[in-house]
Order: sequence, then structure tokens, then C-alpha cells
Amino acid sequence: MTNSASLIDKREQRFQSLVFLTIVLVYLLILAGGIVRATGSGMGCPDWPKCFGRWVPPTEFSQLPPNYREIYGVKLKGEVEFNAVKTWIEYANRLLGVLVGFFVFGTLLASLTYWQKKRSIVWASVAAFVLVGANGWLGSRVVATELAQYMITAHLSLAILVVFALLFALVCSRGNYYLPVVGQSSRRNGMRWLLIGVIGLTLTQLLLGTQVRGALDAVIKQVGYSQRENWISQIGLEFYIHRSFSLVILAVNLLLIYQLRKNDRVGWFKWIPGVLLLFIVLEILTGVIMAYFGVPALLQPIHLLLSIGVIGLQFVTVLLWKEAGVDIERVPDKSRLVKI
Repeated sequence: MTNSASLIDKREQRFQSLVFLTIVLVYLLILAGGIVRATGSGMGCPDWPKCFGRWVPPTEFSQLPPNYREIYGVKLKGEVEFNAVKTWIEYANRLLGVLVGFFVFGTLLASLTYWQKKRSIVWASVAAFVLVGANGWLGSRVVATELAQYMITAHLSLAILVVFALLFALVCSRGNYYLPVVGQSSRRNGMRWLLIGVIGLTLTQLLLGTQVRGALDAVIKQVGYSQRENWISQIGLEFYIHRSFSLVILAVNLLLIYQLRKNDRVGWFKWIPGVLLLFIVLEILTGVIMAYFGVPALLQPIHLLLSIGVIGLQFVTVLLWKEAGVDIERVPDKSRLVKI
């Protein structure tokens, strides 16, 4: 009996390690996607799944088809001179996407150990696998539609849903958790609604950011990459709405952080407020630098990654507030605990 329980624990530990690593890879994939867009490498491979008709992308002009300008000229957006750097940036992004697909599939297989114990973990893993597959197909449509704005936004939205599904599986696999007593049930419900509202506003800000990026793409088509210092001045109302809304995001997240700290939580809740505040400050700082210092290409993917990081932390907080919190074994006064 003990050996059987020990075997199950090891399987569960392996699942938790695997799903955590998969989440890290998904965030790296989002970062890679941001780098692709910031460097204008989205059409570095103008066909899919191959790249210039090859499974291994070309590294020099001589490896291209003689008439590649006629074949891919439209999709290359007029950039008829071969750019090996952009080609390999895009192809590396595709390879990382394939790796993420394998890891998500491995997570799904590993989650089966929870089938009798907590099937929601298995279903979350299934959802992540289906969403990753759908997003892989959507990536091909991004290329087919020549980087259509609505396709890029849908591609990013599905990536966020993948993160949510994996985070749900990770949190639920951590076992039975408890929360310190925080007063009346109405107060606890109010906190849940605050969390949901904060996530909704942050997602809205992220979507506003995609609109700004779309407007920026239109400006780039007109003035090119050599005039970065003039990009922001030529963007319309989208930029000013996005910039002003960041103050709302800061205010509601400060309120959330204050509420979390006020309840004197330990365990997961002990470090989440500090990390959340750090991410928000860095996100706003990178946005300010981009606005006033010519939109440095390095900061664009970092700004996006911080945004997804903030949403991920908020989502974990919702899950913990609903059914998790601190490990009961770590709290001496168990009379001050309530299971949720």
C-alpha cells in the first residue's frame, strides 16, 4: 500500500514538474512571437510549413529558387532581398511551437494519473492540447493571410488560453489547500469579483495593445524601419487610449495587491503581490521607454511578455482564492483556517 502511494506521489510530482516546464516554454514561445513581430520577421518564411519550399531554411541567397522573387514577392511585402536573419527568427519560432506541442502532449499523458483523483486536471490538460493544436493551425493562417491583424490577435488570444489551462492544471495538482479566515462570506465574494474585474480590465488593455501594434504596422509600411523615432507621433487615438488606460490598470492592481497583503497570507499568497507589482511597474516602464525613445525593438517582446505574466499571476490568484491558499500543515493555529 505504501509503495503504491509512493508511486502515485512520484507520478504526481513528475506531472507538476512537467506542467511547470511546459508553462515556461509557452511563455518563451510568446516571447519568441513578440520578437518575430518586433523585428518584422513574420514573413521571413513566406510559406508554411516549409520555408522557401525547404524543410531546412536557406542561409544564403544561392540556396533560394532562381525565381523566388516572382514566387514570394507579394508575401514578402516588397522586401525582395533575402534576409537570412528574419528567416531564421521566424523558423526558430516555428520550431519552438513544435516543441511546445510535444510538451503539452506529454503533459496530457502525465495527467492521466489524476483520472481517479481529480479529473478536472485531465480535462484542463486536454483543453491545453486542443488549444495548442488549434493555435498551430492558426499560425499557418497568419502566414496565409499575410499577417492580418485579426489573425495575429486571435493567435495571441489562444496562447493566453493555453496558459490559463496549464496554470489551472498546475494549481489543482498541488493538493488540498486552505485559506485563513478573512471575515464574512460577502467579503470573500467581493474579493473574487475584484479578481475577476482586474483580469477583465487587464485583458482589455492587452487587446488595446494589439490595436496599437496594428496601427504601428500601418505606420511602418509608410515610413519603414529606419524612422523609429517618428512612429509614435504618427499613431492615432489607439495609442493615447492604451496609454491612459494603463493608469486604470495600475490603480486596480494596487487595490488588489493591498487586499492580498491586508489578509496577511502565507504560502503562494506571500510572494504573488510582490511579483505582480514588479511586473506591472516593469510593464509600464517599458511602455514609457517605447513611447519616448523610438520603440526599441528589444523592449516590444518584453512588454508583451510582462503583460501575459501579469494576467497569469492574476489568474493563479483567482484559482488560489477559489480552492487553494496555504498548506494546512504549515499553519499552527488551524482554528483560523477555512477550507474553500
